[in-house]
Amino acid sequence: MPTITAFATTGAAEALASSTIPRRETTSRDVKIEILYCGVCHSDLHFARNEWGFTQYPAVPGHEIVGRVTEVGDAVTRFQPGDLAGVGCLVDADLSCPHCKAGLEQFSPSMVMTYGSHDKHLNLPTYGGYSESIVVDEHFVLRIPQNLDLAGVAPLLCAGITTYSPLRHWKVGPGQKVGIVGLGGLGHMGVKFARAFGAHVVVFTTSPAKIEDALRLGAHEVVVSRHAEEMEAHTGTFDFILDAVSADHDINAYLAMLKVDGNLTLVGAPEKPLPVASFGLIMGRKSLSGSLIGGLAETQEMLDFCGEHGITADIEMIRMDEINDAYERMLKSDVKYRFVIDMTTLKES
Repeated sequence: MPTITAFATTGAAEALASSTIPRRETTSRDVKIEILYCGVCHSDLHFARNEWGFTQYPAVPGHEIVGRVTEVGDAVTRFQPGDLAGVGCLVDADLSCPHCKAGLEQFSPSMVMTYGSHDKHLNLPTYGGYSESIVVDEHFVLRIPQNLDLAGVAPLLCAGITTYSPLRHWKVGPGQKVGIVGLGGLGHMGVKFARAFGAHVVVFTTSPAKIEDALRLGAHEVVVSRHAEEMEAHTGTFDFILDAVSADHDINAYLAMLKVDGNLTLVGAPEKPLPVASFGLIMGRKSLSGSLIGGLAETQEMLDFCGEHGITADIEMIRMDEINDAYERMLKSDVKYRFVIDMTTLKES
């Protein structure tokens, strides 16, 4: 089978380094993409270091992939060589279960992730986007708007859809007051989308140093959550809050911010369970929910929306051989707001 260059790790304590991995030949329904940029998600780090406990090595992370189509199968109808294309967190599913038929492939029991799942074609683990190319079923390939910066598009394939989907699901729009908790890779996209949807956007942050950036990104107001008087002034005033914090924090303080029938949706994933006071939900018929990514149709909708509104992620470009340092910086939240790998540097690394 064909092999390509990739950056892989051979163990939880090992650095990522240049390697080779197999890719399947293009079948009739497949699209082959030369990868130009790949975003760096915190999930990549968790996976590389086996912090979720299911990593098989060698492991190749990367699920925020954009590039150019180089080859298509004879049954492919939506792409041709030369097209810009993207691949997010999913590369396969049965497409026949109720979830797939509803456009919710991310919840299908048959869902195959871009890395860390089983590739039925090769009978090997799936390998992600820290590689020179990828071959994916047409259904899981996304069209990229021509007017957007391609590197800034890459994080939309995970951070973008992760925040867009719950905002759309809960029908965020004009006349609503929306809170975004945390201003990182996810939170900064939540601010951009909520503002574009026409809501009044308030960012909650623990850091006064982030006030200026939050306003630049589109927030109308910023609340420093360590300041009790600022929090109290907003009690019971929010229609919707998107919580993008993955560290331990007091979720009950944000439930108190909701109006009657307000919703708080979690997209961050703290390591330990968050205690929730039942009366914080009961008194106000409030709801607490979670959200993953989105299905393929919704992800395409998100990309088209970004094209119409000129939305991309704020990024810091790195070379492929800078990925290990980027992981360490990511652990310190030392990035505004998403690392993106220039994959043209792969073979130089």
